[in-house]
Amino acid sequence: MSETPSTMTVSVLRGVKDLVLEERPVPVPDRDQVLIRVASVGVCGSDVHYYEHGRIGPYIVESPLILGHEASGTIVAVGADVDPARIGQRVAIEPQRPCRTCDFCRSGAYNLCPQMEFYATPPIDGAFAEYVLIQDDFAYDIPDSISDHAAALIEPLSVGIAAAQKGGVKVGDTVLIAGGGPIGIIAGQVARAFGAVDVVIADINPARRELAATYGLRTVDPAAESTADLDAHVFIDASGATPAIVNGIRSTRSGGTVVLVGSAEEIPLSVPEVAMRELNVTGTFRYTGTWPIGRALLESGQVELDSLVTHLYGIEQVEEALSGDGAIDSLKRIVLPGVRSVAVPAVGGAA
Repeated sequence: MSETPSTMTVSVLRGVKDLVLEERPVPVPDRDQVLIRVASVGVCGSDVHYYEHGRIGPYIVESPLILGHEASGTIVAVGADVDPARIGQRVAIEPQRPCRTCDFCRSGAYNLCPQMEFYATPPIDGAFAEYVLIQDDFAYDIPDSISDHAAALIEPLSVGIAAAQKGGVKVGDTVLIAGGGPIGIIAGQVARAFGAVDVVIADINPARRELAATYGLRTVDPAAESTADLDAHVFIDASGATPAIVNGIRSTRSGGTVVLVGSAEEIPLSVPEVAMRELNVTGTFRYTGTWPIGRALLESGQVELDSLVTHLYGIEQVEEALSGDGAIDSLKRIVLPGVRSVAVPAVGGAA
């Protein structure tokens, strides 16, 4: 095994649409941490938003920030309290550090920890870097059957798992999902794995519907076909679009559950409709305990992630990766921090 270098290349956001490469010291793990040589990092919509706007809600980029939080890699060094046998293990990274002592952490809801340090959420640096640190128990071993790309995408898979869990998706359910992008397609696969017998992706874009259909998911054009009679047990919004959310609520059966994953700032909500139909309206904020579930879904073949990867970029091409994420031919864009550049970024579409 090669010796870990003393410096590493990182991609740093200095301001809106202002990215630079820097050389920084390779970090040294604390007693409970592992040092990971990063293999793959997925580009998330939040990365694009920070790049284009410099903020997401209350989170503002006020100092240089490394983006990227969907990551996998190989452990190359460990802290004093970590088993040295972990060196060399391929891992998927749960990109957060809760305090572990507050009421939320102690109750198991560590995603709500007020002291949470989450990759690529100001001021915490993320994974568009050659090396990163994480607590030992948040670096999950992955088998050879799971690729580096799929391991990185256990992070958005965790979003889909958390949405299905909050929705209480069960055997026999009908599930409506608004949005045929990566999260919508992943959430659809998870809902099916959880036992849903009818999973419907609603998206006004025909290309997105076509992509979703390749995963065996039923699709509808909500602009041309009403879903009001779908009588869905669970509605999951992965679009963040107000009309889609309003339509989804109307398409949910009385007593059903509405799960808001998208990032709409405000929506008109009919309180009488929610009250008199006893709708359960909830949100999701990240996830807890989802990595083992995601790993099992991948190993069993119930969820497939590799075909979501449509583009690859090197560390010198992060700006290109962030600028092009909204392209309709793009599902998941992957940055390879250990590679300077990729000659032909596109690697094909969904299978």
